[in-house]
Amino acid sequence: MSEGRTVGSFATAYGQAVAFHRQAVRRWEAARRALAAAGPVAPGSPELVSRLAGLGADLAAPARGAARPATAPVPIRVGEATTVDGGFPVLVPLGGGTHLAVDTDARQPRVGELLRAVVVRLLAAAPPGAVRVVGIDPAAFGAAFLPLRPLHDAGVLGPAATTAAEITALLDEAERHARTAQQAARDDQELLVVVAASAPPPRELARLAALTHAGPAAAVCVLLAGHPSAGPGDAPPPLGATTQLRLNDRYALVGDPPGQPFSADGSGLAAPVVLDGDPSQATVTGLARQLAATTRRAEEVAFTDLLPARRWTESSGTGLRTVLGRALRPLQLGASDAAPRPGAVGRELVTVAFDDATPHWLVGGRTGAGKTVFLLDVLYGLAAGYSPAELQLYLLDFKEGVSFTEFVPTERDPSWLPHARAVGIESDREYGVALLRELRTELTRRAALLKRHGVTKLADLPPNARPPRIVTVVDEFHVLFAGNDALARQAVDLLEELARKGRSYGLHLVLASQSITGVEALYGRAEAIFGQFPLRVALPGGGGVLDPLNDAATALAVGTAVVNTAGGVAGANTEVRFPDAHAARADLAALRRELFQARPAGSPPPTVFRGYETPRLVDDPTWAGLRPGAEPPLALVGRTVDVAGSGASVRLDPVPGRHLAVVGTAAAGADVLRSATLSLARQHAPGTARFLLAPLAPGTTDLANDLAMELAAAGQPVQRLDQADLPGRLAALVTADGPGQGSPAAAHPAGSSTGPTGRTYLVVFGVDAAADALATTDPTTFRSGHDDLRAVLRQGPAHGVHLLGWWRGLRRLGEDLGGTQNRDDLACLVALNVPGADLGLHLGMHDLSYTPRDGRALLVDRHDQRTSLIVPFVGDGDDR
Repeated sequence: MSEGRTVGSFATAYGQAVAFHRQAVRRWEAARRALAAAGPVAPGSPELVSRLAGLGADLAAPARGAARPATAPVPIRVGEATTVDGGFPVLVPLGGGTHLAVDTDARQPRVGELLRAVVVRLLAAAPPGAVRVVGIDPAAFGAAFLPLRPLHDAGVLGPAATTAAEITALLDEAERHARTAQQAARDDQELLVVVAASAPPPRELARLAALTHAGPAAAVCVLLAGHPSAGPGDAPPPLGATTQLRLNDRYALVGDPPGQPFSADGSGLAAPVVLDGDPSQATVTGLARQLAATTRRAEEVAFTDLLPARRWTESSGTGLRTVLGRALRPLQLGASDAAPRPGAVGRELVTVAFDDATPHWLVGGRTGAGKTVFLLDVLYGLAAGYSPAELQLYLLDFKEGVSFTEFVPTERDPSWLPHARAVGIESDREYGVALLRELRTELTRRAALLKRHGVTKLADLPPNARPPRIVTVVDEFHVLFAGNDALARQAVDLLEELARKGRSYGLHLVLASQSITGVEALYGRAEAIFGQFPLRVALPGGGGVLDPLNDAATALAVGTAVVNTAGGVAGANTEVRFPDAHAARADLAALRRELFQARPAGSPPPTVFRGYETPRLVDDPTWAGLRPGAEPPLALVGRTVDVAGSGASVRLDPVPGRHLAVVGTAAAGADVLRSATLSLARQHAPGTARFLLAPLAPGTTDLANDLAMELAAAGQPVQRLDQADLPGRLAALVTADGPGQGSPAAAHPAGSSTGPTGRTYLVVFGVDAAADALATTDPTTFRSGHDDLRAVLRQGPAHGVHLLGWWRGLRRLGEDLGGTQNRDDLACLVALNVPGADLGLHLGMHDLSYTPRDGRALLVDRHDQRTSLIVPFVGDGDDR
């Protein structure tokens, strides 16, 4: 009876083996016919690999043409079974919750060859880009995977984990992959194949075994060599849904996966198996070439992928969110990066936020690393999802580029991004500080709003009372803190306040730079400030924004970035590929015009500061608004470096000392006087003001002639003076009784147009050129020209007399005033190329921060206690 049952079991097993053999032969014949019909192809060529991959996918499908999830089990050949009447290929199901184990590790050549053959067949049989492989090899330090190096270069085979830390990190990633895949429950889920060429230590082996019990939804396949392998008395961890191979001297004995027996009694395949050897190097290389191209395509992301399907449908109540790009393969594992990117599944789009968890961002990258492209991606992504009622942008660029001209109206494209409120292009440090002050004012306003509503953060306000969130981007922000002067200290104080309080009030900062180290003004405060920036983005060369022990950004390619949401510490990295916004110019322009057309009615364009641009008087809105009868009249000299781009002017009222001095050797001094003179003439009705022009400095005669013609055309009386005329004219502007007596207006020549309400403007181009003439003393009155000059400075404004003078040296100005004790007699000063230390000494302002440079000047009004950097007007001959 027992013998009969044994014979029956053998017959059943043999019949089942024959059936499998016939099925394999049919599939082999079908594949051969398909390849023959397609024509000849070279062995190992990419075309052959591509055909085999397609055949593998088709033959493994449940039915011809039926869809099969990427993670469904695939029959994979492991060797050839031997029987009395021949042999047949042995296929085991792998993927989709099924696994493979060998009781000997890969130091045995047959095992290493088998593992490599299975990996290659899995990659060839699955849809391109659907399988990713990672390896564990603590016994041979990764040697088992060396023949598969082309697959590593193609991006489908990760680096082998050989140390305890690397194995732990790899298993952490595999477990995260399994959890995320189970939650996603997608048919197109990427399959993660974990190949252990030798069994890891017991604790890690138990974690590896647990993955075999995770089920098909986990999208993990384990190939484990060296199991069971345990010390005396130690029971190996049980494996789930795993086909087991046991090796003897010549053959492998195939065990049954649970629920899928090869033999009727469940004891295994009733035939010894000769394991397959290494795939040819040509096959591995060809497969790698094909998969590399597929991987690159899978990792590519278009600019349109970042944009929401519908415009302006998002609410910023709890924060702002945008897509950065597409997640790439895991990072290289090393001692300094014990955990790869979190939640990595497939080639997912990566979304980041401005919210309570990540209120501010820090972005680092060398020149050419793609900071501008990255920032454009972020800004356009936010602008597409949130309306101007939900989001406002303040953009500041300190480098010599045009990063943010995308968002402002230009001659070529008059549209603008309606979210942009202020844009600085090639900005000055003073403009940056002015913008930070503007944000602090807004922060104070919002604090009062929250207090009125009895809440502590923006998200708690009712929607109808909630202001838009503000994102401020500062590119090359280190320029703002250059040096350790008063301006840098102001910037640091403002930045620290905004970084600490902005989270609650909906003010978010993005600081981008090539480096965040070596900024003197931040010494001792960098940690407190940057500690408020938990989201770090490291572009190539920008690893400085990460923790010193995190070297994840070391080998980044242009177009990729490491995104870290934990202040840069190792273990929270996601490698992302982002699209090249510059390559999508047409898409950018179309989106900008779309958003521009949808802007709310009456939306103003952003205020724009173009640091490289020289403003013209006739283009200034303050000039356009000047009308006769203005009191007191304003002398326009330039445009203030501030957020509003307001005109820079001084008021010439009756207070003693209300005159204008321009100081410096720069030729722009003559243009500043010209602008001031023309703006004053515009505020007087024809014939109600007199202009005395004295072109004393070399090269100013032509300018004075042109100015005289413009004044005459405006109906204003003009008189020309030379160096010899100036002392006498000053004497005529004071009474014969001596300085300080009577009215200068009473001394006007008969027939002058200056009446009791008129004004006289003495415009001198190069006062210092008249030094010798002014120093001469009248033998009768014992008065010098300097005495009369000082009398006019002190008492002239009360009688409608104002001096507009250009001194080419600060020392000469001080001497003409009679020493620094009389500096209030000339209260308004425009300093051009004057050393800041000398200017501070003259003004008595020891904390003055001023660095002279082309196209800039410092406007000082001692009476108003006002000091501001300006861009002086420069005439081009067309101002009328």
